[in-house]
Amino acid sequence: MAIADLSSVLRIFSGSSPSEEKQRELYGEVMLITLARGSNSDSNIHPVEIETIQQIMQRETGHELTAVDIRKAARPHLNEAAKLRKYLRSARRQLKLEDRIKIVESLADVIKSDTQINVLEIDFFNQVVDALRIPLAEQVGLTA
Repeated sequence: MAIADLSSVLRIFSGSSPSEEKQRELYGEVMLITLARGSNSDSNIHPVEIETIQQIMQRETGHELTAVDIRKAARPHLNEAAKLRKYLRSARRQLKLEDRIKIVESLADVIKSDTQINVLEIDFFNQVVDALRIPLAEQVGLTA
């Protein structure tokens, strides 16, 4: 995945249905942007948050990212063409529910990784959950 490219960011607004490969790319990009921006939601990216994101991205996408890659993705200017909430709302239509849930669970892992949770991080988390429309039952682990 080309970190500086983030090509799926604009492609999701086209309205076309992505192939399985493109859907996996989109999942990886949404995961990276969400986790990176989440790590910076309190204006302090802690080194353990970077490590947590690297581990999650390796596990979920197979991509090894540097701290520089993550810090670049955390900068808001990368999303000027599409504000994060609008981007997430558009992406949710093309992501499977289980992928959206995994993104939110991973975001919670990043937020909890530095053991200091503040109101800015909670607000960011709630905005992501809302934008991705994660059902409340799914949030608390109730599935049929």
